[in-house]
Amino acid sequence: MAHTKSALKRIRQTATRTARNRAANSRVRTLRKKIVEAIAAGDAAAAASAYNTFSSAIDKAAKTGKVPANRAANYKSKAAKAIAKLA
Repeated sequence: MAHTKSALKRIRQTATRTARNRAANSRVRTLRKKIVEAIAAGDAAAAASAYNTFSSAIDKAAKTGKVPANRAANYKSKAAKAIAKLA
C-alpha cells in the first residue's frame, strides 16, 4: 500500500485511466465485430453504417492515445477494402 499522498493519488489516477482505456478499446473491438458480421452476412448497407461508427470511435481512440495511430489507420483501411468488395 502506498504511504504518501501523491502515491495514493497516482493509484486513483491509474484506476480511472485504466477504466477509460478498457472501455474505449472494448467499444472499438465491438464495432469491428459488427463490421465483420455485416460483411459475412453480405449486407453492404449495414457494413457501411457500422464502418462510419467504427471510424469515428477509432479516430477518437487514436487521438487520445488509447490506440496507436497506425493501428487505427490499418483497421480502417482493411474494413474499407472489405466493404468495397461487397459493393
